Amino acid sequence: MRKGTLALLTALTMLAACDAAPGPAPTVQKLILATTTSTADSGLLDFILPDFEQAHNCRVDVVAVGTGQALALGQRGDADVLLVHARQAEDQFVADGHARERFDVMYNDFIIVGPLEDPAHVTGKTTGKEAFKAIMDAQATFVSRGNGSGTHTKELSIWAALSVTPTREMTWYKSIGQGMGDALLFANEQQAYTIADRGTYLAMRDKLPGLIIVVGGNNLAENKDPALLNHYGVLAVNPEKHPNVNSALANKFVTWLLSVETQRKIGSYGVDRFGQPLFYPDSVEYRRSSQP
Repeated sequence: MRKGTLALLTALTMLAACDAAPGPAPTVQKLILATTTSTADSGLLDFILPDFEQAHNCRVDVVAVGTGQALALGQRGDADVLLVHARQAEDQFVADGHARERFDVMYNDFIIVGPLEDPAHVTGKTTGKEAFKAIMDAQATFVSRGNGSGTHTKELSIWAALSVTPTREMTWYKSIGQGMGDALLFANEQQAYTIADRGTYLAMRDKLPGLIIVVGGNNLAENKDPALLNHYGVLAVNPEKHPNVNSALANKFVTWLLSVETQRKIGSYGVDRFGQPLFYPDSVEYRRSSQP
């Protein structure tokens, strides 16, 4: 074979190899999602987020804290999007310009759980207010998250309905400053009462052998207290107030979360294991799709 022919073949082989070589991997974007511990402790985020990450070639960094802390992260521009459950605080977040709009996402309900022996005789009460009064009258141990979360906010609203402000002098009242999962575990260990979202309680029930639901029934339909409904909203942080946020990806996340497909997936979570959803879809898009 002539040297020129050999050189040509070598060059063609190298050129083909270059054409076949993969190009640089596409950049993986990052989205910071600040959310309440209930969405993480219940397992919901692990169930739905991989679909978004795959569809948008991104990574969602979840910061699971109390709703108050999640909103504070958004107020500082340290999160791109929020998924939280304290409506009054969410509306204030929008009014202060930290988000342009708040959207309904889903709901479940709060329940009161307590020891199997039920020393405060709460079983049979139908409202959170009645339950809290029985617990206070009996001075039975009560565990509060005490962290400004949506659950803590709801708890304080029930005490306020009784004209009660919890203080350190109430030795039976234990404020621990922890997430929902930790509060349930502590209540189980201390044989105490607490308020929880039903989704997290059901997801952790196997770890809570010493606790039972004393107010709220076995499912949302059996919960007779409308004040215990628990609504979640999503808010993309406003780039005009916080230019550093990943606004484009945050808006894509909101659109994806509210879509009928994702909403149906949210509504399916927990049904096979618990015979009921841990969260009920509630976006405008989903409600419209469900109308006749």
